[in-house]
Amino acid sequence: MKSINPATNQLLKEYPEHTAGEIESIIEKVHGTRENWSETSFRLRGDLFRKLATLLRADKEKLAILMTSEMGKIIRESQAEIEKCAGTCDYYAEHAESMLKDQVVASDASRSLIAFEPLGLILAVMPWNFPFWQVFRFAAPSLMAGNVAVLKHASNVPGCALAIEELFKDAGFPENVFRTLMIPSSMVSSVIRHPAVKAVTLTGSGPAGSSVASAAAKEIKKAVLELGGSDPLIVLEDADVVKAVQTSLSSRMFNQGQTCISSKRFIVDEKVLEKFTSGLIAAVSALKIGNPMDPTTQVGPLARPDLVDDLEKQVNGSIKAGASLLYGGTRPDGPGSYYLPAILGNVKKGMPAYNEETFGPVFSIITVKSEEEAIAVANDTEFGLAGTVFTKDLARGERVARKIEAGAIFVNGMVKSDPRLPFGGIKKSGYGRELAEYGIREFVNIKTIWIG
Repeated sequence: MKSINPATNQLLKEYPEHTAGEIESIIEKVHGTRENWSETSFRLRGDLFRKLATLLRADKEKLAILMTSEMGKIIRESQAEIEKCAGTCDYYAEHAESMLKDQVVASDASRSLIAFEPLGLILAVMPWNFPFWQVFRFAAPSLMAGNVAVLKHASNVPGCALAIEELFKDAGFPENVFRTLMIPSSMVSSVIRHPAVKAVTLTGSGPAGSSVASAAAKEIKKAVLELGGSDPLIVLEDADVVKAVQTSLSSRMFNQGQTCISSKRFIVDEKVLEKFTSGLIAAVSALKIGNPMDPTTQVGPLARPDLVDDLEKQVNGSIKAGASLLYGGTRPDGPGSYYLPAILGNVKKGMPAYNEETFGPVFSIITVKSEEEAIAVANDTEFGLAGTVFTKDLARGERVARKIEAGAIFVNGMVKSDPRLPFGGIKKSGYGRELAEYGIREFVNIKTIWIG
C-alpha cells in the first residue's frame, strides 16, 4: 500500500499488505478476546477511552500532520478532527452505560426486561476523507458496548490506519480488542464471510456499499451503511442571504468538498438568486489556495489525482448540457491534485451536477420559484443523507424540514455530525445509524428476557 502526498504527488512510504495467514491470525486473536472484553465493566472501558482521548489530544499535532500528509486536508481541519475524536471518546465513556442499561417492561410476566448485549467481532470498512473521525465514530460506541473490532481502512491512508491501532495499544486496551487489517478492497468479502465476524459497518461510495451489503446479506450478518449524498441547501425568499452564503461556503469547502454531508445542490428562490450568487462568487474568489500544511491555507488539494479527473468530467459534462460556469472549475498550474472551486449556474435535471454526487469543491445552483418547488427539487435525488433550509421563519423552516427526505435536516445552520445526535441516511445514502444511543445499539443483541 502506498501513501502519497496529494499536495505534491510524491510517495511518502510503502506499507506491506497482510498475507492470508496474517489476516486469519489477526481475526482469530481479536475473536479470542471478545468474551473477556465483553465481561469488563463499563467503568473500565470508560477509563480506557478517557485515556485514549488524552493521548489523542497530546499527539494532536503529530497526528494532524500525518492526516494532512496522506490525504491533503488543511492542517487546522486535521487538528479539529483529532479533537472531535477525543470528545467522542469522552462522550461514550460517560454515557454508554446509561444508554445500554436494562429496560424493565411491564408484561404478563412477573418480570420482563430488555437487555443489550454485544454481538462480538465487528468489521469496519472506513474511507479516506476523515481518516480518524470515521474510525472513532464507529469504534467508541461499538467497543464501549463490549464488541471487539477489526478495521479495513482506505488504501491511501495506511499510516493513519496503523497509527489508530497504536493509539489503542498505548491507551492500555488489550492488544487484540482493536486491530487493523492491511488489505485491499477485494479482500473485504472474504473477511465478511469469516465465521468470527458477526457484523460489518461501511462508510463509502454506493458501489462499495452495494458490494458489502450483498456479502453481508449472503452470510445473514448485520450491516450498517453510510454512503454518498447530494445534499440540498435551500435558500427561501425570506432567508438571511448573507448567512446562507457563509454557511454554503463553509459546508461546501470543508475538507475541499470531500464529505458526504456537505451541501452540494444550492436550491435558491429566484427572488434572492442574484444576491446569493454574487455573494457566493465573492466569497469563493477570496479563498486562499495553497500548501495544506500552511495554517493560512483555506483550499488544499483533493486526495487523489483521479478524484480531480472525475470532478472535472462532471463539471464539463454539466456545462456541455447547458450549465453556466460562473467561477473557477480549472486546474491551477503546478504539482498536486488541486482544483479551483467551481460555481455552476443554471443547473438543471439531467446534468451530472444535478443528478450525481460531486465529491469536491463544486457549487451547483438550481433556481426555483416557490417553497413547493424547492422541496420537490430537494427530494428529486436518489440520495437522502442530509440537507439545510434557510428561512427567517423558524416554524416554516421546521415545516419544510419535515418534508425533505433525508436522515438529517438543519435549519439555518451547517450540517454536521455530533455524538449526541443520530447520523445516517435513507434511500441510496444507506441505512442504519451511527452516534447517539441509536448508534451504540446498532451492534448489540436487543434481547427480551421474560420471567414467569
